[in-house]
Amino acid sequence: MANTPADSPDEFSPDDFYGRPSKSQVKREMLALQDLGKQLVDLSSDQLKRLPLGDELHDAIRLAQRTTSREGRRRQIHYVGKLMRKAPAEAIRNQLDIWKNGSRAEAAAMHRLEALRDLLLRDDQALTQLIDDYPQADAKLLHGLVRNARQEARKNAALLQGQEPQRKHYRALFQALKQLDKLDDETPTEAQ
Repeated sequence: MANTPADSPDEFSPDDFYGRPSKSQVKREMLALQDLGKQLVDLSSDQLKRLPLGDELHDAIRLAQRTTSREGRRRQIHYVGKLMRKAPAEAIRNQLDIWKNGSRAEAAAMHRLEALRDLLLRDDQALTQLIDDYPQADAKLLHGLVRNARQEARKNAALLQGQEPQRKHYRALFQALKQLDKLDDETPTEAQ
């Protein structure tokens, strides 16, 4: 006798029969889109312009931002959630996450520049290596910034407790390294 779904329940899953998500799953997804829509309503107009939103969704969000009535705002946000079904939700979530937490790549770049600055303050060879690695760098400017930052660090070490340390040259060195890093990123590679 041939096996039927009732004879061997291990061979079939509910997805085989229905081929679609459950009502609960659909509701969870809709509520998530509505929550995302609420987050969009709280954004500034400049941030909204940088998101991949359709005209209808953008207009609905702007209307929700202008609505002052509690019930009217709730209904408008619900409508925004409905329009979110057609929007690229994952791309929007990614951009919101970057705005909220910062890009991991940006954070890593900042940490790398901070470590380089600290190395420059400790080691003379690091400055020579930096100038070799970045021939477009202004060696005289970098040398002056490192020298001033080192003097500033020595003065800060001699401060009494409660006195405010100076960080002007320390920050200026970081900004110079940041500009140098930007120039390096903008320079086209020879492989292109």
